Amino acid sequence: MNERSRFEGSLPEMSAEAAAEQIPDDATVVTSGFGSVGYPKAVPLAIADSDKQRSLTVITGGSVGEEIDTKLIESGDMTRRFPYLGTQTARDAANAGEIEFHDRNISQLADEVRSGQFGSIDVALVEAVAVGEDWLIPGPCLGQTPGYVEAADELIVEVNRSQPIDLRLIHDIYCPSLPPHREPIPLDSPIGRIGKEHISFDPDKLTAVVETDRRDSTYNFRDPTETDRTIAANLGAFLSDETDRNPALAESVRIQFGVGSLGNALSGTLADIDIGDSELVYYGEVIQDGILDLLDEGRLAGASATSLALTQEGQDRFIANIEEYSDDVVLRPSLISNGAELIERFGVIAVNSALEVDIYGHINSTHIDGTHVINGVGGSGDFNRNALVTVAALPSSARDGDISRVVPMVPHVDHTEHDIDVVVTEQGVADLRGRSPREKADELISVAHPSFRDKLCNYVERGQQYGGHVPQALETSLSWPQRRQQSE
Repeated sequence: MNERSRFEGSLPEMSAEAAAEQIPDDATVVTSGFGSVGYPKAVPLAIADSDKQRSLTVITGGSVGEEIDTKLIESGDMTRRFPYLGTQTARDAANAGEIEFHDRNISQLADEVRSGQFGSIDVALVEAVAVGEDWLIPGPCLGQTPGYVEAADELIVEVNRSQPIDLRLIHDIYCPSLPPHREPIPLDSPIGRIGKEHISFDPDKLTAVVETDRRDSTYNFRDPTETDRTIAANLGAFLSDETDRNPALAESVRIQFGVGSLGNALSGTLADIDIGDSELVYYGEVIQDGILDLLDEGRLAGASATSLALTQEGQDRFIANIEEYSDDVVLRPSLISNGAELIERFGVIAVNSALEVDIYGHINSTHIDGTHVINGVGGSGDFNRNALVTVAALPSSARDGDISRVVPMVPHVDHTEHDIDVVVTEQGVADLRGRSPREKADELISVAHPSFRDKLCNYVERGQQYGGHVPQALETSLSWPQRRQQSE
């Protein structure tokens, strides 16, 4: 397929402004986009720039750029937003109540939309690298796009010339039937292929095709800190030991890292760990620059995800060598990349970051002080609940050591104690498996920052005066200490 093939057949080509006019004022709009790539740009900007005032519900696949999560909010055209906040403008608006935000786990979102749980879907607004009368080829992410296209009454496609058509080489688009008629997913290898390179649709849905060449708002990862490097070293030691003692890892270690600067830094751990003769495979929801480094070094047998959540440099590197990467990299819809069935089948080790953990193993990963949302839970819940081994990785303190990230009770729970096996900080590794709550408290206090350990021990002693299986001193649990944490 060459450049002349980006448009095939008789298509309703028009400007972004004309396409924007076709979207009802109070529409529910689903969009492509995941990991700040592959989202529509021209039509959202046209909506924001128009004189018409809209009240849109916007449901994306995951994080998107400022064209949606800043411009549509500043223009007042977005009133409801699911399932993830990609910019500071979006976070501020959600926390101020200026938009209604609904946080969701990623894996089931497409099914929820397809089954009508968010009401009727008026328009699917999707970015692609090529389109025909009844098909489109997505760009650097798949996310929820196949399910969204199926669910929507109408379809608007932005064809982005800044992305190469050869992205089709890494697509494996397989969309299972809705329950209760869902068939087992016929994938027996993390980097196997069972689907197509394109998304098919009813040609009567296609109402507009817009040509664009605007690049994505890609990630910018901070440089790893000394704390990051120490966490990574502790994680590496744990993974090496776990590979030695866990028979499920004897032949292959399948691992996932959460999106963000810490996750990107932690992926570098894999370059140095000793896993014996086991094959190393990445099976997650996003491919970040650290995963590209491992592929380039020949450390990974392959990588499967739903999005290329890369920096600008990483995206350029991938595109320049896409034919070589296509042998080892595959993108899937989130229903597959984040699906419980496959995470469990492949025995994935999940490594995700957190804002804070309490002494009994509950995780808060989304809300500062339990009230102010940062981004959203994303896919961490999908992997934490279903992984063979679930690891939470975080610094032991925030604000230059003024605030403990190991606390008596988290004020907002995203992941319960039942889903967390191991906690890693720069202070060490707390293995919570098979531990009672009191034993978990001892383990977690051991990886807290030294300046807070005595206070945490005193809290446990006060809680034990009240007795119970999970001792708590409730009168002080949420006021100790004052929390004001910086997000990652």
